[in-house]
Amino acid sequence: MADSTPLLLSRPDPSNESKQPPSLDETIERCIGEFGLAQLLQAILVSFAWVFDAQQTFISVFTDAEPKWHCTSDSCTSVSDICHLPQNSWAWDSPKDTSIISEWGLQCASSIIKGLPASSFFMGCLIGGLMLATLADSLLGRKNLLFLSCLMMSFSGLFTVFSNNIWIYSALKFVNGVGRATIGTCALVLSTELVGKRWRSQVGVIGFFCFTLGFLTLPAFAYMNRGSSWRTLYLWTSVPTIFYSILVHFLVRESPRWLFVRGRKEEAVTILKSIAAAGSSGILMSFSNLEFGKETWNVDTYSAIKILLKKKWACRRLLTVMAVVFGIGMVYYGMPLGLGNLSFNLYLSVTFNALSELPASLVTFFLVDKLNRKDSLLVFTTLSGVCSILSVVMGETSANLQMGLELVSFFCACTAFNISLIHTLELFPTCVRNSAISMARQSLVFGGMFSPVLVAVGSKNRFLSYGIFGMVIGICGLFVICLPETRGRTICDTMDEEEYNSTKNDLPVLG
Repeated sequence: MADSTPLLLSRPDPSNESKQPPSLDETIERCIGEFGLAQLLQAILVSFAWVFDAQQTFISVFTDAEPKWHCTSDSCTSVSDICHLPQNSWAWDSPKDTSIISEWGLQCASSIIKGLPASSFFMGCLIGGLMLATLADSLLGRKNLLFLSCLMMSFSGLFTVFSNNIWIYSALKFVNGVGRATIGTCALVLSTELVGKRWRSQVGVIGFFCFTLGFLTLPAFAYMNRGSSWRTLYLWTSVPTIFYSILVHFLVRESPRWLFVRGRKEEAVTILKSIAAAGSSGILMSFSNLEFGKETWNVDTYSAIKILLKKKWACRRLLTVMAVVFGIGMVYYGMPLGLGNLSFNLYLSVTFNALSELPASLVTFFLVDKLNRKDSLLVFTTLSGVCSILSVVMGETSANLQMGLELVSFFCACTAFNISLIHTLELFPTCVRNSAISMARQSLVFGGMFSPVLVAVGSKNRFLSYGIFGMVIGICGLFVICLPETRGRTICDTMDEEEYNSTKNDLPVLG
């Protein structure tokens, strides 16, 4: 086993608190000071990874869509099923290579084959999240994993251009999902660990804005290339990601918190001083007097997950967070995936859903420091569930009312997801934070994996899709009651420190 990682004192003596040296969080707060230009530029650069994350997540809405077709002879006017028509009696409205469905002749294939690329992508997200997440807390760190994840996602997307059948395409989508799995997590954790607690929530929201930007640019790119091959859309989204990965490697700084936890004190001090000197009015401090203790568990590749499951309070928090986010994932992925069943224009439908994320980010930005995490999550998950069910009950009377209720439900799910990520990063200490958030995001993807099946079944009975979406997110949202409130709380860096502070504050989640 590796030697225990030297950390700042993790369990202070309550009888001698006034004489204890400043904690790591207090030291970083004093060194960084106010939110400066250096931190702002770092936060924006890191958070921009969410743009490419969003594009790869929803790109199949356009590349895998079944194009519209028209009859070329009178013999097909009375038949609506394209599979029962002679090949020479109909034609695609668009060029054949605008979609994988038309190019590879998959219009009569089973729903399993048609959905294989999307299913492969989500499966890659799950496996990638489970395999790679702990590397950010152990061997690689936040920056290196972000760089490698972006690089894997970009090159797999680029190689997708050369696919010549559904099987190679699905395999590359799987690799794309593996690379994409940890991007949002690393970007969120790295950007928030570079600032003090006063600006932590606002900096986290920058990533949500960037995700919305990526979601919005996708229908714009697709519309501009609507008459071109589906491969062009992958080029437009993959090539910029490669250049972004290079910028991350050379310009982004590693998290000083993670460096301290890993015992790399000199590197952490150098980064803190460069941040303070570049954009802060804070006073540079001497780190030579900081006292170090020993963490009670060893850090290796998968020890973050092991300790989360071993510690009763951490396991209870993690399972509760995952239950809440699972319900959110049903709506978060289910709504966009169901757009193909609507009679609205596909480009406008995706744009409206993307625009719903913008006010969700704004609400999170302005209210995250004013509202309790638990109350906010409870309200938004409940409202999302109610609107999703009402879209079935009342939507039959008006298509506009139905669309409006769906957008409100999606907006509430987006807001709940944003707040749940911020809540999660405050619930867990630095040594396992990236792994905990990644597990929460995998729960979101796991919830999303059920959405395509429900959307397909709901094409005939909408209650089996949007009705179930509403029930699941409403019920799962109730689990947030079991979590402690974290608004305004100082985040901890070790498991012992978090356990001590939680016990001292008598938080109910500690069994």
